[in-house]
Amino acid sequence: MIRLNRYWENLNVPHVNRELPRASYIPHANESAAKSGKRGRSPFYRTLNGVWKFQYHKSILDVEEPFYETSADVSAWDDLIVPSCWQTNGYDQLHYTNIDYPFPNDPPFVPNDNPAGLYVREFHVADRREDKENFIVFEGVNSCFYLWVNGQFAGYSQGSRMPAEFNVDSLLRTGTNRLAVLVLKWCSGSYLEDQDLWRYSGIFRDVYMLSRDRIRMRDAYNKQSFEDGFRKAVLTTEIETTGRMNVAAELKDAEGHIVAAAETVVDGKGVLRFEAEHPKLWNAETPYLYELYLRGGEEVLRFPVGFKQVTIENGQFRINGRAVKLKGVNRHDSHPELGQTIPVTHMIEDLVMMKQHNVNTIRTSHYPNDSRFMDLCNEYGFYVVDEADLECHGIGNEHQEGSSHSLSRNPDWRAAFVERAARMVERDKNHPCVVMWSLGNESGYEANHIAMAEWIRARDTSIPIHYEGAAPHYKGNPNTECLDLESRMYASVQEIEAYAKDENKGKPLFLCEYSHAMGNGPGDLKDYWDVFYRYPKLAGGCVWEWSDHGIRTETIDGKICFAYGGDFGDTPNDGNFCIDGLVTPDRKPHTGLLELKKVLAPVRFEEYDRQAGRIKVTNLYDFIDLSHVGVFWKIERDGRLIRQGQLDAEGIKPHESRMLTLPRAVMDASAGTYVLTFSCWLKTETSWAPAGHEITFDQSEWRIGNPNIGSIFADKPAAAIRTEEAGRWLTIEGADFRHSFDLELGTLNRISRNGVNMLGEPSAFSIWRAPTDNDMYAKRKWIEEGYDRAAMKTYGCDWTRTEDGGIELISRFSLGADSKPAILTGESSWHVSPDGGLTLRVDVKVQKELPYPYLPRFGLRLTMPRGMKEVEYCGFGPHESYIDKRQSVRRGVFLTTVDEMFENYIMPQENGSRFGTEWAIVSNALGMGLRFSSPEPFSFHASHFSPEHLTEAKHDWELPAKKREETIVHLDYKMSGVGSNSCGPELADAYRLNEKEFRYEISLTPVFKEDE
Repeated sequence: MIRLNRYWENLNVPHVNRELPRASYIPHANESAAKSGKRGRSPFYRTLNGVWKFQYHKSILDVEEPFYETSADVSAWDDLIVPSCWQTNGYDQLHYTNIDYPFPNDPPFVPNDNPAGLYVREFHVADRREDKENFIVFEGVNSCFYLWVNGQFAGYSQGSRMPAEFNVDSLLRTGTNRLAVLVLKWCSGSYLEDQDLWRYSGIFRDVYMLSRDRIRMRDAYNKQSFEDGFRKAVLTTEIETTGRMNVAAELKDAEGHIVAAAETVVDGKGVLRFEAEHPKLWNAETPYLYELYLRGGEEVLRFPVGFKQVTIENGQFRINGRAVKLKGVNRHDSHPELGQTIPVTHMIEDLVMMKQHNVNTIRTSHYPNDSRFMDLCNEYGFYVVDEADLECHGIGNEHQEGSSHSLSRNPDWRAAFVERAARMVERDKNHPCVVMWSLGNESGYEANHIAMAEWIRARDTSIPIHYEGAAPHYKGNPNTECLDLESRMYASVQEIEAYAKDENKGKPLFLCEYSHAMGNGPGDLKDYWDVFYRYPKLAGGCVWEWSDHGIRTETIDGKICFAYGGDFGDTPNDGNFCIDGLVTPDRKPHTGLLELKKVLAPVRFEEYDRQAGRIKVTNLYDFIDLSHVGVFWKIERDGRLIRQGQLDAEGIKPHESRMLTLPRAVMDASAGTYVLTFSCWLKTETSWAPAGHEITFDQSEWRIGNPNIGSIFADKPAAAIRTEEAGRWLTIEGADFRHSFDLELGTLNRISRNGVNMLGEPSAFSIWRAPTDNDMYAKRKWIEEGYDRAAMKTYGCDWTRTEDGGIELISRFSLGADSKPAILTGESSWHVSPDGGLTLRVDVKVQKELPYPYLPRFGLRLTMPRGMKEVEYCGFGPHESYIDKRQSVRRGVFLTTVDEMFENYIMPQENGSRFGTEWAIVSNALGMGLRFSSPEPFSFHASHFSPEHLTEAKHDWELPAKKREETIVHLDYKMSGVGSNSCGPELADAYRLNEKEFRYEISLTPVFKEDE
């Protein structure tokens, strides 16, 4: 092993020779280049990104030669692009874990076999100016690194996700220079970086060199205040220099006009003051940015200035004096191929999608993001909860006193805690987007957190401090005076409402995590936002989380898929718990994101008065009126458009409502089902969406008269039914149909019309669904009680002719599993009418004392033959919906296919159901199939995968082998909701199938759509 000072396990040495933290900026030579925001346009900037020579070692003990010496031969080493992560380039172990450390828990020590990556790069320096000093900046290295320049030790740093800057001027020479970096996978800081993510290593953010004036502006801090309300903004810029120099400054508005100018001589520290009369304020809806240019020596520094004020008044979180709701998501740095190395285009893609789905807040879980991401948040308009790179979750369960608090209370770790707060604040202090500082995540709450908060408050009094670990249900230090908000994660709707009603609670409540979006979910968004809007004390929250963290890979047979924990032999791992986002790893929206978009919509339609044709429109924006949106309306009768038009919403002010009137009262003499749809869309193009982008929609439905679809055979005289009983089989025939029942089992075995068979297997009652990720706790009980293998026992089946000339079959049955009592009992009645239609009525009694208090579903399961792929239905669409996840779907008649109904989740699970269906037809391409209808809306599902196959599969790439040519149809009385219980509260009672007795009716009619 090469001889190194073992800084990586020394709490007293978090860095060596590292420059003091400062605000993020790149010095330019002129204003034009600075305004561009392009680093490469600065003559003082030189990227060191690109190909480096690289050598990986499984252990630092294996690094024997002093590779950093200029004479070391590295020509045979691998080539590796910087920035990048080792693990996405075939080095080390791809490893996902949530809480558990992937090494022995012995702080501050890490394994002797500590993987090491050696980097070497040569670069040329043409000439060196005496009035310049040269610095090398590493914006992100995980987890610690040593730096050598031309064989000389230059410095050491840890703290993975913040910049490390080194003055290397004395080590450089004219001509060829050699940089050498040793990166270690683990260090003492790894105990503070136990976030729920893939454990990446390496130089994963940009590396560059800066040539700076020796006498220069080292740092600038832009502080704001307001006078006479918001009529005057005062910008006070505190400037730190390395010597005596003249500093001139101009504050310009977004149009380039000079608002204010100042000039002063600064010797170490100085202050410039600017005033802006009637300033345009920055907020997420109108992210207006001024630009501050500081000129000193040969350098121009540019800082965005967004005039804003964040306050807490009367228990409300306010921006610019107005109470706002934080409509947020949690976002990790995550790329399906690059890991934590995030291209700017990828950042923009995320932000554009968020804006298009009505998100206004981002929590940088659980570390500061790339500084360019913050720049983009300034420009696009997002409120950012900026979180320190701090989580020691793996020390223990923070709900138990004495576990993860051990580091948080240990004074030996205090400096490391405080440094992580300080580096974050110093880098991001000038970003308008920051509305909260966060002390980290899931690390208990003790004296070290309080020290972090005290340091922040001494440095910055303008931004509130939040930290969820101090929530009162955790044991630990009760001193929360240093925190400005009450923060919780996964509190239930009932809990946050109780907080809002408690007059003794004076702080606003912020849910830093809620509505766990894992798999098919979340299913409780509307419930949360109904309460958020009801109570001013509730500030809002951030859904967990933005993106699935799948790793793009290929199966043995070449199929592209996304892998999760354990797929690479990584242990310990937390499986697919990293697949918990609103979008897929390659940024395709899950239906949960569409649900969030609807629930967060800044325009609300309500209180529709059909007689007067009036609708109440409420503006839920915080700062802008509705002049930028258009409102389109249309009326459909039985699925056909009959009227349409537009309404004028201009001038509806923030947080206000207005009654708008349709051009004429919406009435029609014809009997039918009417649907009135309102669509709200952008009038003009923005940086994040084209003109016409739909912000939200709403619908109202009513019926006139008594629409009666009647029998599709109504105009055809029905012939007498013929029956034949042969052993256990009863065959029923009419003019053009032939059905068959099993009298022993009480099941329907065949449905046909004109010889076209429409049933491939006997009918069955079903209570099982493929568990969703949010069923993970219910699933254990369901399987323990045999819900997944419940079989039907028939006690008897009788048939008789009815007065209308039809046939009725009545059977008594139960559903239960081996060694378990019956889950439910029931009586079913099949009625076959003379025209060939079938109606099933079922009376069900559920066991009163079920070990688990609700059923996944109850309904009829049919298997239709190969070729039955076309689906037409009247209900909610165009995508999946559930009793608690249906705000984003709209009422209509939809024509689709079985394949298109399938919603692909990386971990296969229940998907694609349609809540509130009125009727549905599953047919072949010629329209020959079955029509399903019920007096009450039902849950409809058609798939080429059985629930059993979805349950068995652990990855979506396993499904093609399980896909069936047949179509499996579920016609459910009800299906329980999806909730968010993978991490959130249990499924609410209102969304459970927990009735002890119920009656269900469904009709099946063989149809030829082309003829009827």
